[in-house]
Amino acid sequence: LAVMPRTQCTEALILVEAALGSLPTSALRCMSSPTLSPHKMSRLPSAIPSVGVLCRQYGDLPPLTLETIKDRVMYVLKLYDKINPEKLQTSSHFMKDLGLDSLDQVEIIMAMEDEFGFEIPDAEAEKLMSPGEIVQYIADKKDVYE
Repeated sequence: LAVMPRTQCTEALILVEAALGSLPTSALRCMSSPTLSPHKMSRLPSAIPSVGVLCRQYGDLPPLTLETIKDRVMYVLKLYDKINPEKLQTSSHFMKDLGLDSLDQVEIIMAMEDEFGFEIPDAEAEKLMSPGEIVQYIADKKDVYE
């Protein structure tokens, strides 16, 4: 498949929108695309089935599982400069086992908020003291069960 020039892409999109009914045919006459000639306008109904457009489709991320949540949490924690990746386990306590302080724990929670795209309330964040607790919290909030 070849990449179409912008004007051809615009023309194809206009034709497809007209075919789907989201753009009235009368609106096509108002468009001033250099490649949308009156000849092409007259062939609109017959041109629509033959329009082959390579479109980018946007979708959601794959569904979360406990394993993917755990992998992402551990990945973020391994990238944190104050955590030794060799000592990190899902049951590791941030302060007792990894030697972090409360400010580090806040930074970890902020990194998790960025990673998973939602805010963790401060009252809940104070209770999350290990990677396993973070995984369980995120799974609960995102309705992920085994």
